[in-house]
Amino acid sequence: MRLHGKTALVTGAATGIGLAIARALAREGARLVVADIDLDRARHQAATLCDGAMALAVRMDVADPASVHDACGVVRAAGFEPDVLVNNAGVIHVGTILQTELEDLRRVFRVNVEGVFNVTKALLPGMIERGGGVILNMASLASVTAMHDRFAYSATKAAVQMMTRSVALDFVKSGIRANCICPARVHTEMVDNYLKTSYAGKEEETFRRFSEYQPIGRMIRPDEIGHLAVYLCSDESAMVTGSSFLIDGGVLAGV
Repeated sequence: MRLHGKTALVTGAATGIGLAIARALAREGARLVVADIDLDRARHQAATLCDGAMALAVRMDVADPASVHDACGVVRAAGFEPDVLVNNAGVIHVGTILQTELEDLRRVFRVNVEGVFNVTKALLPGMIERGGGVILNMASLASVTAMHDRFAYSATKAAVQMMTRSVALDFVKSGIRANCICPARVHTEMVDNYLKTSYAGKEEETFRRFSEYQPIGRMIRPDEIGHLAVYLCSDESAMVTGSSFLIDGGVLAGV
């Protein structure tokens, strides 16, 4: 139980990678705050993660400072003061700069960049007051290397990576560690929905192509992100801060 006695808040925790991370942290003994814009789904997942007394579901729109403020108030009132924050909530936009409108860019930045800012700023002071904590941000392979048709998304994830390093540097003496995970393609419900809407009739062919992008021959499973998150959120990684962790199935190995 590597996270026994810890409380973790995970954003976007009702589905996909966030849910996998929440499950992994719960298995290691953490109390969970399942934060998501879909409260009903968050409540359902909180009930399945661990003992009811060990999980709290809250509605949180990370792009809305008022929503973040209200959700953090609920968290504090329930006695779930986070030792661990996982900034996972995010959105994607597919397209080059010529296929990206200003509102597309702003929407992705509001969630992926301002969302990390809003939640971290709300919870960091409490972590410092309690003697320290861990912040884990979800970046992307797209924050490390340019990818086709990911103009807006790549820009936001590059920002997340540098925000991570800045927090790590500024607050290391306050007992705060901050790291980020940079995955290649992860097989989630979002990927399946994207294939259905954007590649109707060619789902299998496109899925195969997406999988083969990783030299290892398949997409990453969400639970594999969860395994890495457990290490980075636990005291086993006490000397790790300001770092970015690739999990890409060998994409960059030969670049």
